[in-house]
Amino acid sequence: MPILALEIKASLENITNLVPADADHTWHFKIQCTKCREIDSNYITMNAIEKAEMGSGRGEANLVMKCKFCKCESSADFVSKPVPYTLEKSEKFAPIVTIECRGLELVGFEPRDGWKAEGAESGTVFDEIDFTEGDWGDYDEKSELPVAISSIEARFVKTK
Repeated sequence: MPILALEIKASLENITNLVPADADHTWHFKIQCTKCREIDSNYITMNAIEKAEMGSGRGEANLVMKCKFCKCESSADFVSKPVPYTLEKSEKFAPIVTIECRGLELVGFEPRDGWKAEGAESGTVFDEIDFTEGDWGDYDEKSELPVAISSIEARFVKTK
């Protein structure tokens, strides 16, 4: 049961503490079945609040599903709360959340919407950050500086 750290890398301009805006943030992942090695063409969503029963009665997880190719059951469960991506980490990969996977592997991530961050100089909260169209930018009235998040990349690193 590997535990994968989702690491992101982004260019931050005058902004820090990028993190999901809510505890029930919807994460969007591309997955691969570890049995048949097929990659689902759709992004699968999961969040840390919702739990589903595993079909075998072995408990519950944040994501429980059957592979649409080989029909094997797989699951994933968040094992950490999100860690803010800070200005000091800008342009470097850093983990933001860890997930235990059983029968599947995470192979892609889209940040989409539902993020928040703070102005690096002012502490102004920007709580409706949306990456659906790609990069994000705004203006911090308190510090009189532009704020931006661009060039987001993601990777998964096995931690155990």
